[in-house]
Amino acid sequence: MQSIVSYPDRGKWGNNKYKGNCTGYLIKDLLNEYKPKFFVEVFAGGGTGFEVARSLGYQNSIHLDLNGKFGESFNILTDEIPSGSDFVFSHPPYHTMHTYSGEMWGSEAHPDDLSRCSSYEEFIYKMNICNSKIYNSLLNGGRHAMLIGDMKLKGKYYSMIKDLAWYGDIDSHIIKEQHNFRSQNKNYNGKFIPIVHEHLLVFKKNSIWSIPVQRTMTVIKNLQDSTLATWRDLVQAALQTCNGKAKLADIYNILRDTNKAKRNPNFEAKVRQILQLNKEFTSVERGVWMLAAA
Repeated sequence: MQSIVSYPDRGKWGNNKYKGNCTGYLIKDLLNEYKPKFFVEVFAGGGTGFEVARSLGYQNSIHLDLNGKFGESFNILTDEIPSGSDFVFSHPPYHTMHTYSGEMWGSEAHPDDLSRCSSYEEFIYKMNICNSKIYNSLLNGGRHAMLIGDMKLKGKYYSMIKDLAWYGDIDSHIIKEQHNFRSQNKNYNGKFIPIVHEHLLVFKKNSIWSIPVQRTMTVIKNLQDSTLATWRDLVQAALQTCNGKAKLADIYNILRDTNKAKRNPNFEAKVRQILQLNKEFTSVERGVWMLAAA
Protein backbone atom coordinates (compact mmCIF):
# COMPACT_ATOMS: atom_id res chain seq x y z
CA MET A 1 0.00 0.00 0.00
CA GLN A 2 0.95 3.64 -0.51
CA SER A 3 -0.27 6.85 1.09
CA ILE A 4 -2.67 7.44 -1.83
CA VAL A 5 -4.86 4.60 -3.10
CA SER A 6 -7.48 4.34 -5.81
CA TYR A 7 -9.80 1.47 -6.66
CA PRO A 8 -12.06 2.25 -9.66
CA ASP A 9 -13.63 -1.23 -9.35
CA ARG A 10 -15.27 -2.07 -6.01
CA GLY A 11 -14.80 -5.80 -6.63
CA LYS A 12 -17.04 -8.85 -6.38
CA TRP A 13 -17.40 -8.83 -2.60
CA GLY A 14 -20.48 -7.83 -0.63
CA ASN A 15 -23.75 -6.21 -1.63
CA ASN A 16 -23.06 -3.56 -4.27
CA LYS A 17 -26.51 -2.06 -3.62
CA TYR A 18 -25.65 -1.25 -0.01
CA LYS A 19 -25.15 2.52 0.13
CA GLY A 20 -21.76 3.73 1.29
CA ASN A 21 -20.24 0.30 0.72
CA CYS A 22 -16.44 0.20 0.84
CA THR A 23 -14.45 -1.40 -1.96
CA GLY A 24 -13.26 -4.86 -1.05
CA TYR A 25 -9.85 -4.18 -2.56
CA LEU A 26 -9.02 -1.78 0.27
CA ILE A 27 -9.86 -4.35 2.94
CA LYS A 28 -7.95 -7.01 1.01
CA ASP A 29 -4.86 -4.81 0.82
CA LEU A 30 -5.07 -4.00 4.54
CA LEU A 31 -5.30 -7.67 5.49
CA ASN A 32 -2.41 -8.56 3.21
CA GLU A 33 -0.37 -5.67 4.65
CA TYR A 34 -0.91 -6.38 8.36
CA LYS A 35 -1.72 -10.12 8.26
CA PRO A 36 -3.69 -10.11 11.53
CA LYS A 37 -4.15 -13.22 13.60
CA PHE A 38 -7.63 -12.14 14.70
CA PHE A 39 -9.54 -9.70 12.49
CA VAL A 40 -12.58 -7.78 13.79
CA GLU A 41 -14.72 -5.57 11.55
CA VAL A 42 -17.09 -3.00 13.04
CA PHE A 43 -19.89 -1.48 10.91
CA ALA A 44 -19.79 -4.52 8.62
CA GLY A 45 -22.72 -3.18 6.56
CA GLY A 46 -23.28 -5.00 3.29
CA GLY A 47 -20.85 -7.84 3.96
CA THR A 48 -17.85 -6.75 1.91
CA GLY A 49 -15.32 -7.29 4.70
CA PHE A 50 -16.82 -10.67 5.60
CA GLU A 51 -16.54 -11.95 2.04
CA VAL A 52 -13.03 -10.56 1.58
CA ALA A 53 -11.87 -12.24 4.80
CA ARG A 54 -13.34 -15.59 3.79
CA SER A 55 -11.81 -15.36 0.31
CA LEU A 56 -8.40 -14.88 1.95
CA GLY A 57 -8.87 -17.87 4.21
CA TYR A 58 -9.80 -16.11 7.48
CA GLN A 59 -12.12 -18.40 9.40
CA ASN A 60 -12.01 -16.71 12.81
CA SER A 61 -12.72 -13.12 11.76
CA ILE A 62 -15.71 -11.41 13.38
CA HIS A 63 -17.98 -8.95 11.57
CA LEU A 64 -20.28 -6.77 13.64
CA ASP A 65 -23.19 -4.56 12.63
CA LEU A 66 -26.40 -3.18 14.06
CA ASN A 67 -28.37 -4.76 11.22
CA GLY A 68 -27.80 -8.31 12.53
CA LYS A 69 -26.71 -9.59 9.11
CA PHE A 70 -23.94 -11.65 10.68
CA GLY A 71 -25.85 -13.11 13.61
CA GLU A 72 -27.18 -11.15 16.55
CA SER A 73 -27.50 -7.39 16.16
CA PHE A 74 -24.39 -5.71 17.58
CA ASN A 75 -24.78 -2.29 19.18
CA ILE A 76 -21.33 -0.78 19.51
CA LEU A 77 -22.57 1.86 21.95
CA THR A 78 -23.82 -0.71 24.46
CA ASP A 79 -22.25 -4.08 23.59
CA GLU A 80 -18.69 -5.19 24.25
CA ILE A 81 -16.36 -5.56 21.28
CA PRO A 82 -14.67 -8.98 21.28
CA SER A 83 -11.23 -8.59 22.84
CA GLY A 84 -7.93 -10.07 21.75
CA SER A 85 -7.90 -8.64 18.24
CA ASP A 86 -4.69 -7.38 16.67
CA PHE A 87 -6.55 -5.61 13.83
CA VAL A 88 -9.91 -3.82 13.69
CA PHE A 89 -11.34 -2.24 10.55
CA SER A 90 -14.19 0.24 10.88
CA HIS A 91 -16.12 2.11 8.21
CA PRO A 92 -18.82 4.03 10.10
CA PRO A 93 -21.74 5.97 8.61
CA TYR A 94 -20.82 9.49 7.56
CA HIS A 95 -23.39 11.11 9.84
CA THR A 96 -26.61 11.48 7.79
CA MET A 97 -25.08 11.06 4.33
CA HIS A 98 -26.84 7.67 4.06
CA THR A 99 -29.58 6.49 6.42
CA TYR A 100 -29.52 2.82 7.35
CA SER A 101 -32.04 1.54 9.94
CA GLY A 102 -35.59 1.83 8.66
CA GLU A 103 -34.38 2.36 5.09
CA MET A 104 -31.48 0.08 4.13
CA TRP A 105 -32.55 -2.54 6.64
CA GLY A 106 -35.35 -3.06 9.17
CA SER A 107 -38.77 -1.50 9.28
CA GLU A 108 -38.05 1.05 12.00
CA ALA A 109 -35.34 3.55 12.89
CA HIS A 110 -32.96 2.27 15.57
CA PRO A 111 -32.23 4.81 18.34
CA ASP A 112 -28.49 3.97 18.32
CA ASP A 113 -28.09 4.08 14.54
CA LEU A 114 -25.25 6.58 14.03
CA SER A 115 -26.72 7.59 10.67
CA ARG A 116 -29.77 8.90 12.52
CA CYS A 117 -28.05 11.20 14.99
CA SER A 118 -30.06 14.39 15.41
CA SER A 119 -26.97 16.58 15.08
CA TYR A 120 -23.38 16.42 13.90
CA GLU A 121 -22.25 17.05 17.48
CA GLU A 122 -24.18 13.98 18.67
CA PHE A 123 -22.60 11.94 15.88
CA ILE A 124 -19.06 12.98 16.89
CA TYR A 125 -19.80 12.32 20.57
CA LYS A 126 -21.05 8.80 19.85
CA MET A 127 -18.24 8.08 17.39
CA ASN A 128 -15.70 8.96 20.08
CA ILE A 129 -17.31 6.36 22.33
CA CYS A 130 -17.04 3.81 19.53
CA ASN A 131 -13.39 4.56 18.79
CA SER A 132 -12.48 4.46 22.47
CA LYS A 133 -14.05 1.02 22.81
CA ILE A 134 -12.28 -0.23 19.68
CA TYR A 135 -8.91 0.95 20.98
CA ASN A 136 -9.45 -0.65 24.39
CA SER A 137 -10.37 -3.99 22.79
CA LEU A 138 -7.07 -4.24 20.88
CA LEU A 139 -4.12 -6.29 22.01
CA ASN A 140 -0.99 -4.26 22.68
CA GLY A 141 0.66 -3.72 19.29
CA GLY A 142 -2.67 -4.04 17.49
CA ARG A 143 -4.08 -1.56 14.98
CA HIS A 144 -7.39 0.12 14.24
CA ALA A 145 -7.90 1.17 10.61
CA MET A 146 -10.78 3.65 10.28
CA LEU A 147 -12.14 4.78 6.92
CA ILE A 148 -13.89 8.12 7.27
CA GLY A 149 -14.93 10.90 4.90
CA ASP A 150 -15.58 14.62 4.83
CA MET A 151 -18.97 16.04 4.00
CA LYS A 152 -20.73 19.30 3.22
CA LEU A 153 -24.14 19.90 4.74
CA LYS A 154 -26.25 23.02 4.22
CA GLY A 155 -23.24 24.97 2.98
CA LYS A 156 -20.96 24.01 5.88
CA TYR A 157 -17.92 21.76 5.47
CA TYR A 158 -17.47 19.04 8.10
CA SER A 159 -14.06 17.39 8.49
CA MET A 160 -14.63 14.31 10.59
CA ILE A 161 -10.96 13.45 10.99
CA LYS A 162 -10.46 16.89 12.52
CA ASP A 163 -13.45 16.72 14.82
CA LEU A 164 -13.07 13.15 16.05
CA ALA A 165 -10.79 12.32 18.96
CA TRP A 166 -7.86 10.13 17.94
CA TYR A 167 -7.33 7.09 20.18
CA GLY A 168 -3.85 5.58 19.89
CA ASP A 169 -0.73 6.59 18.02
CA ILE A 170 -1.22 7.47 14.37
CA ASP A 171 0.58 4.80 12.32
CA SER A 172 -0.52 5.75 8.79
CA HIS A 173 -2.72 8.29 7.04
CA ILE A 174 -3.87 7.12 3.61
CA ILE A 175 -5.93 9.15 1.14
CA LYS A 176 -8.42 7.04 -0.80
CA GLU A 177 -9.89 8.36 -4.04
CA GLN A 178 -13.65 8.01 -4.33
CA HIS A 179 -15.33 6.68 -7.45
CA ASN A 180 -18.99 6.79 -8.52
CA PHE A 181 -19.93 9.13 -5.69
CA ARG A 182 -23.38 10.70 -5.75
CA SER A 183 -22.18 14.32 -6.05
CA GLN A 184 -20.18 13.54 -9.17
CA ASN A 185 -23.00 14.19 -11.61
CA LYS A 186 -25.01 16.61 -9.51
CA ASN A 187 -25.43 20.32 -10.22
CA TYR A 188 -24.94 22.72 -7.31
CA ASN A 189 -25.89 26.32 -6.73
CA GLY A 190 -22.88 28.50 -6.00
CA LYS A 191 -19.28 27.34 -5.73
CA PHE A 192 -18.71 23.81 -4.51
CA ILE A 193 -15.62 21.67 -4.98
CA PRO A 194 -16.88 18.05 -5.01
CA ILE A 195 -15.37 15.84 -2.31
CA VAL A 196 -13.68 12.93 -4.07
CA HIS A 197 -11.56 11.53 -1.26
CA GLU A 198 -11.79 9.61 1.98
CA HIS A 199 -9.30 9.25 4.82
CA LEU A 200 -7.97 5.94 6.07
CA LEU A 201 -6.41 6.48 9.48
CA VAL A 202 -4.47 3.62 11.04
CA PHE A 203 -3.92 3.87 14.81
CA LYS A 204 -1.57 1.62 16.75
CA LYS A 205 -1.81 0.57 20.38
CA ASN A 206 1.68 0.91 21.81
CA SER A 207 0.93 0.61 25.51
CA ILE A 208 -1.14 -1.75 27.63
CA TRP A 209 -2.33 0.87 30.12
CA SER A 210 -1.93 4.35 28.69
CA ILE A 211 -4.48 5.70 26.21
CA PRO A 212 -3.10 8.47 23.95
CA VAL A 213 -5.98 10.75 22.98
CA GLN A 214 -5.64 13.68 20.61
CA ARG A 215 -8.38 16.25 20.17
CA THR A 216 -8.66 19.33 17.99
CA MET A 217 -9.69 22.41 19.95
CA THR A 218 -11.38 25.39 18.34
CA VAL A 219 -10.60 28.68 20.08
CA ILE A 220 -12.52 31.82 19.14
CA LYS A 221 -10.40 34.95 19.50
CA ASN A 222 -11.39 38.59 19.10
CA LEU A 223 -9.45 40.53 16.47
CA GLN A 224 -9.84 43.66 18.59
CA ASP A 225 -7.85 42.06 21.40
CA SER A 226 -5.30 40.26 19.27
CA THR A 227 -1.62 41.10 19.72
CA LEU A 228 -0.88 39.58 16.30
CA ALA A 229 -3.32 41.72 14.30
CA THR A 230 -1.69 44.49 12.28
CA TRP A 231 -3.07 48.01 11.94
CA ARG A 232 -3.98 47.19 8.35
CA ASP A 233 -6.01 44.19 9.58
CA LEU A 234 -7.88 46.37 12.06
CA VAL A 235 -8.61 49.16 9.59
CA GLN A 236 -9.86 46.63 7.05
CA ALA A 237 -12.17 45.08 9.68
CA ALA A 238 -13.48 48.52 10.64
CA LEU A 239 -14.36 49.31 7.03
CA GLN A 240 -16.01 45.92 6.61
CA THR A 241 -18.12 46.66 9.68
CA CYS A 242 -19.37 49.73 7.81
CA ASN A 243 -20.12 47.73 4.62
CA GLY A 244 -16.86 48.78 2.99
CA LYS A 245 -17.16 52.56 3.30
CA ALA A 246 -16.85 54.85 6.33
CA LYS A 247 -15.97 58.28 7.61
CA LEU A 248 -12.71 58.69 9.49
CA ALA A 249 -14.61 59.52 12.67
CA ASP A 250 -16.49 56.22 12.45
CA ILE A 251 -13.26 54.26 11.89
CA TYR A 252 -11.73 55.96 14.96
CA ASN A 253 -14.75 55.06 17.08
CA ILE A 254 -14.67 51.42 16.01
CA LEU A 255 -10.94 51.05 16.70
CA ARG A 256 -10.74 53.16 19.85
CA ASP A 257 -11.12 50.20 22.25
CA THR A 258 -8.83 47.78 20.43
CA ASN A 259 -5.68 46.52 22.11
CA LYS A 260 -3.42 48.45 19.71
CA ALA A 261 -5.30 51.74 20.07
CA LYS A 262 -5.16 51.58 23.86
CA ARG A 263 -1.37 51.29 23.66
CA ASN A 264 -0.96 54.10 21.13
CA PRO A 265 -1.95 57.63 22.28
CA ASN A 266 -1.67 58.79 18.64
CA PHE A 267 -3.71 55.97 17.18
CA GLU A 268 -5.83 58.30 15.01
CA ALA A 269 -2.72 59.49 13.17
CA LYS A 270 -1.68 55.85 12.79
CA VAL A 271 -5.03 55.01 11.22
CA ARG A 272 -4.68 57.84 8.70
CA GLN A 273 -1.16 56.65 7.85
CA ILE A 274 -2.38 53.10 7.24
CA LEU A 275 -5.20 54.32 5.01
CA GLN A 276 -2.82 56.43 2.92
CA LEU A 277 -0.02 53.86 2.56
CA ASN A 278 -2.01 50.74 1.70
CA LYS A 279 -3.50 50.19 -1.74
CA GLU A 280 -6.32 48.18 -0.20
CA PHE A 281 -7.92 51.46 0.88
CA THR A 282 -9.24 54.24 -1.37
CA SER A 283 -10.20 57.83 -0.53
CA VAL A 284 -13.54 58.64 -2.14
CA GLU A 285 -13.85 62.16 -0.72
CA ARG A 286 -12.30 64.18 2.04
CA GLY A 287 -12.53 62.21 5.31
CA VAL A 288 -14.28 59.21 3.69
CA TRP A 289 -12.53 55.92 2.86
CA MET A 290 -13.58 52.63 1.33
CA LEU A 291 -12.15 49.21 0.65
CA ALA A 292 -10.73 49.03 -2.85
CA ALA A 293 -12.25 45.55 -3.24
CA ALA A 294 -15.69 46.96 -2.47
